[in-house]
Amino acid sequence: MSIQANKVLDAKGLACPMPIVKTKKAIKDLEPGHVIEVQATDKGSTADIEAWAESTGHHYLGTVEEEDGLKHYLRKASDVESRGENNHQKVVNLDHLQQKLDGHASVVILDVREPAEFAFGHIPDAINIPLGELSDRMDELNKNEQIYVICRTGNRSDLAAKKLSEEGYDHVTNVVPGMNAWEGTVEEQK
Repeated sequence: MSIQANKVLDAKGLACPMPIVKTKKAIKDLEPGHVIEVQATDKGSTADIEAWAESTGHHYLGTVEEEDGLKHYLRKASDVESRGENNHQKVVNLDHLQQKLDGHASVVILDVREPAEFAFGHIPDAINIPLGELSDRMDELNKNEQIYVICRTGNRSDLAAKKLSEEGYDHVTNVVPGMNAWEGTVEEQK
């Protein structure tokens, strides 16, 4: 498959959230309607970039998987198409979540990282639904429960929290900065 891109961005070797951070900066320099090719090796970047594009109004065209990595293609939206980036309105820090857990509050912890990330360490009893699968699996969650969404840094969880809220989940909170700074109890999958 040969796709003509107006700009190529090398994000190989970078893990979340860096492919998104670099894409945000690079897409600002593009003309509306132009296409950027984001080269990445992080498998989780596909769901991240697709969700980010959806949340901002840019057009996610698709991803091509090659031997040396992934090539994501996005079309920059015009000002009319672009929604601008919004952070989810309900946000708490890790200390707040830890206090809820210490107080045995009835909460659901939704971890939207990829299964491999989850396997190497997650909050006990957390539910793992990767961001890229959330649209197809959100019916596994109860709309009436308090849901705390977490990822590695807070970016994917922000996108997931917004998506859940848009689908009528009223008790959703994004947890920042995420598992990379979590000092509480962690389980590993065996």
